[in-house]
Amino acid sequence: MRVLTGAGTSHVVGIPDNSSAGLFDALAGHSAIALVRVSREGEAMAVAAGLWLGGARPLVVIQNTGLLESGDALRGTLARMAAPVPILVTARGYGKMSAAGLIPAPRPPRDLLVRPDVDSVALLTEPTLDAWGIPFRRWDGGEVEVLADFLSSVEADGWPAALIFTGTVTAS
Repeated sequence: MRVLTGAGTSHVVGIPDNSSAGLFDALAGHSAIALVRVSREGEAMAVAAGLWLGGARPLVVIQNTGLLESGDALRGTLARMAAPVPILVTARGYGKMSAAGLIPAPRPPRDLLVRPDVDSVALLTEPTLDAWGIPFRRWDGGEVEVLADFLSSVEADGWPAALIFTGTVTAS
């Protein structure tokens, strides 16, 4: 929470999942950061864009499956407006992908996308962000400075960016 308030985050917009539920719970009564729950991930991008236009500093928090659902809103709204909105993407399937010894590739082969032991969203997240021109990096949650640096770099770059979070969000 200290990192978010220190970065001037005014709103967290998104949909909780297993990895981010703790953050959403902690923000429910937060005095400095408003929590905005949405029904679809594409809606999170549109709401964040509107908040940014109004002078706020929103953070979008969604799962990577929802990131894929929100593609047109991300491309057509945040990126087109050059809105420097940071997106914290929880990384469903990254553990299974890593356990299988796989890494995202620019064009994952079909045989990997249908493997029952791998969640294909993990294989598609990074190539999709790359195709959309959205800068990204991964974060395992170990060093909180990574989040602080990410939030400040998005603002400085003047462009939306994603932090793919492979851990579990805590409220500290």
